Amino acid sequence: MLHPNYYVEKAKQDEIINRKNEVDTSFYNGIYDRFKYPVLTRDNIPLFWRFDLDTKTNPRFMERLGINAVFNAGAIEHNGKYYIVARVEGADRKSFFAVAESDNPIDGFKFHDYPILLEDTCKEETNVYDMRLTKHEDGYIYGVFCSESKDTSTNDLSAAVAAAGIVRTKDFVKWERLPNLKTLRSPQQRNVVLHPEFVNGKYAFYTRPMDDFIDTGSGGGVGFGLCDDITNAVIDEEIITSARKYHTITEAKNGAGATPIKTEKGWIHIAHGVRNTAAGLRYVIYAFATDLKDPSKVIAEPGGLLIGPRGWERVGDVSNVVFTNGAITCANGDVYIYYAASDTRLHVAKTSVEKLIDFVFNTPEDALRSVKCVEQRCEMIKKNLEILKNEK
Repeated sequence: MLHPNYYVEKAKQDEIINRKNEVDTSFYNGIYDRFKYPVLTRDNIPLFWRFDLDTKTNPRFMERLGINAVFNAGAIEHNGKYYIVARVEGADRKSFFAVAESDNPIDGFKFHDYPILLEDTCKEETNVYDMRLTKHEDGYIYGVFCSESKDTSTNDLSAAVAAAGIVRTKDFVKWERLPNLKTLRSPQQRNVVLHPEFVNGKYAFYTRPMDDFIDTGSGGGVGFGLCDDITNAVIDEEIITSARKYHTITEAKNGAGATPIKTEKGWIHIAHGVRNTAAGLRYVIYAFATDLKDPSKVIAEPGGLLIGPRGWERVGDVSNVVFTNGAITCANGDVYIYYAASDTRLHVAKTSVEKLIDFVFNTPEDALRSVKCVEQRCEMIKKNLEILKNEK
């Protein structure tokens, strides 16, 4: 017999999972809609992942293997279902991946019975997180994620080494682990995304060159590189696409987010930018476009952020952060951007391919200097005042 508290907690969880999401009508910018409720939180985790249900070994129904947060998630639509591969962080600080699926993209997500147990091919690996999902034209669905290991060259317990791990699947149940990506000119890698199509007959990756685990150092922005064989992926040259710039949202660092979206005007990328503040690093989401034939060539980059933390999204384990590594583009042109708030919970924003094209190609670029930014704004104000005057 189950402990009575199991039924109490299960009823709470069922209410959350079955709750219908709603557009947050208090927010409007014409680009996307925010939703009232998170898509996933720690409350969505199955109770049998957290509690020992055997009353003999757990008579007080105590949480034995706690969950701290559910956040940064890859996302994909497959055979009419919507799949999220979320980063789940245990109370022990170790992250792992878990698949949740739903019949719709905004609510009703339920986790599979088991999280993903990766093949233990990297004995030095301590932690894994932030998987990007790419449905590639070779027929596989790939997951590229951060593989973190202890930096054994120092006694500093906070020193780590980051690499890009690679897995692939066709059914979200069996996952084949491939060797980690190697970039010959960058000591470390994070936030790596696989391009969905072959480029010049090769696999293409968006990278984030780094000198060490935290600082990008000489890494100048979002990189781009090609490799011949994904089962032994080696990139010998990285080209910088979206570059970091002084006193912008990408000043400290930036990185690729969701798999790029193919449109008639170019590949639209949804990425993250980081700047330093007195309260620590602030992460936001921005967008840019690259050429259809040459995905390493930036052809449009609107100034400023696309999504920033608002209200209670600012509060969590790592405050004032939004981060994305997943988006789903539907057959009707709708786009759902899955973004985590403050490394704690997962939200979704709804836009469309048409709106993203408008935003990316028609929003002015960052003028880079205050005086030029004010001139830019004054030009729009002048035009608008004329329009308002003529309306009277």
